[in-house]
This record gives sequence, structure tokens and C-alpha cells, in this order.
Amino acid sequence: MAASAESAILIPGRMPKAVLVRSLVILLMVLAAATFIALWAGYQRLDWYTLRHDETARAIFFRLRLPRVVLAGVIGSTLALVGAALQALFRNPLADPFTLGVSGGGALGASVAIALGWGARVAGVPIVFLVAFAGSAAAILVVYNIARTGATVAPGALLLAGVVCNLTAGAGVLTIQYFADENRGLQILRWLIGSLDAVGFETTNQMLIFLIPGWIALLAFSRDLHLLAMDEDTAASLGVNVRRSELCIYALSSLLVGVTVAVGGSIGFVGLIVPHVVRLLFGQDVRIVMPCSFLLGAAFLMLADAVARTALGQTELPVGAVTGILGGPLFLWLMRRDQRYSAMQS
Repeated sequence: MAASAESAILIPGRMPKAVLVRSLVILLMVLAAATFIALWAGYQRLDWYTLRHDETARAIFFRLRLPRVVLAGVIGSTLALVGAALQALFRNPLADPFTLGVSGGGALGASVAIALGWGARVAGVPIVFLVAFAGSAAAILVVYNIARTGATVAPGALLLAGVVCNLTAGAGVLTIQYFADENRGLQILRWLIGSLDAVGFETTNQMLIFLIPGWIALLAFSRDLHLLAMDEDTAASLGVNVRRSELCIYALSSLLVGVTVAVGGSIGFVGLIVPHVVRLLFGQDVRIVMPCSFLLGAAFLMLADAVARTALGQTELPVGAVTGILGGPLFLWLMRRDQRYSAMQS
């Protein structure tokens, strides 16, 4: 009965626009509240009166606090959107950029660029972005090819390959860090734990050059992903060019994750947690899950960063540690629930 109900939810047809509009309105309000909380949270409290009369407070707000909150929103929305897309593509609720090794591959690429001092640009594009993208693309291709057997992708093999890819990439990063000089080793450490340090909007603006087209293109595949979430044969019979869609989604996911990793480091579990919450709240329709994950992902990472900035007073936690603490237990619970559901089906 559970399988029949799930299939019924995924049967292609007209998207319920009323549900989509209602969901987006609710999440826009959540995002507005999260933005307000994140802007005013911190070991140095800010208020409207202080901002009007204190130059130092204005400098903190506009040069540090506001850019950091915007960066958290951009990275959180990207990771959640990619997580929703990968879960639909692989038909696996445990897939996300972190568990599939995509973040690890991007971090390894970025670490190579940092260790070698590749701070230059090619046609205005930072080399770190390009190398992180190459690492993410290589990781997703390796994981997918290992897990795919004929026309099927084994969920267990997918997760195992992702874990091994992450471990291998992590070992590579540690090796590079060991041989790099002290300053570059500290920079690489930021990639391992995730960081949202930002001064001004220059870095965010550079990211958006790549991210905005990537967001639009990936959202444009939401219908194809809605059909692929059932199975490839059904999607193909309904007009989806399966191989072209897979290739485009791989490339877009690698680009988006590569850019976010190059700036924010390897921030785990955002792409795992957020799509699950969206599905629990608003249903299984991928065409609704993807845009809603985009908004909720921004709010989630903003709030996680606010916790990272305030939990220990004047000592700041890495935001990657906060998302890991939240995401690790949830990941284990999801694995346990998936095992129980599989046992019931058999």
C-alpha cells in the first residue's frame, strides 16, 4: 500500500499550482524571519538606534554581517537545490552532495589550487572555481559509474561509493595540507570544516555569475526529474531524453557544488536535511520540492550560521560543524528508516 501511495503521488500530470504558491509564500516568510534573526544575532548586538548613530556598528553590519548572511543564503540554497535534484535523479533519499562525494571532490580540487598558489583568473574566472568544479565533476562521475549496473543504480553501492570517494578525497586533502606551507595549510583547513567568512560582496557577486544561470537551468529540469524519480523507462516513454538530462544534471550539479565549495568549503548535510523536510511538509512532487528546497536551504544555513556565531559567546564555531551535528544523527535515522521500509517491502 505504501508503494502504491508513493507511486500515485509521482504520477505525472498538471502541477498543483495552488500548492506550489502556498508553499513558496510560507517559505518566503520563513526566509524573511531567518534573515532578520541572522542579521541581528552575534556576539556584538546591533539595533536600529546603534546603526543610525555608530559608524563602527554600521561598518560591522554592512561590511561583515550582511555579506555573511547573504553568502549563507546563497550557499544554503544551492546545496539544498542540488540535493533535491540528486535525490530525484538517483531515486535515493540519502543522496546529497556530501554523501555522494561531490563536496569532497570539490574540496580536493580547491585544495590543490590553494596549495599550488593558483590565485590567478582565466577570462575573469578564479582558477580555484575551475579546479573545484573539475573535482566535483570527477567525483560524481566516478560514484555514478561504480554504482550503475546496466540500467539500474544500486542505492547501497551508491552510498558506499560516495563514502569511499569522500574518504579518498579527505585523505588527499590531508596529504596536500601536510606538505603545504603553514599559511596555505590554514586556508585548506577552512575547506575541511566549512566557513562563511566574507568581507563585502565581491566574492558573492563572483559566485552569482555562475550560480544564477545554474539555478535557473537546474530548476528547468524539475519536470524531467519528477519523471526520472519514478524510473528511467517511464520517463523515456513520456518524452524525456534520459541520457541528455542525466548529463546536464551532472554538469549543473558539479558546477554549483564546485563554486560553493571553492568559497564556503565542504559544508555537509544541507542537501540531505532540507529536501526531506520539504517533502514532509509539502509532498513528494519534485516540481514543488526543488524550488521549496531552494528557499528553505537559504533559511536553514542562515540560522545554522547564526548558531555558529552565538553558541559559544565570543568564540565562533565553524558552520560546517553545526550542520554536521544536526545532519549526522538525521542521516543515521534516515538510513534506519530506509532499511525498515525495505524490509517491509520484502
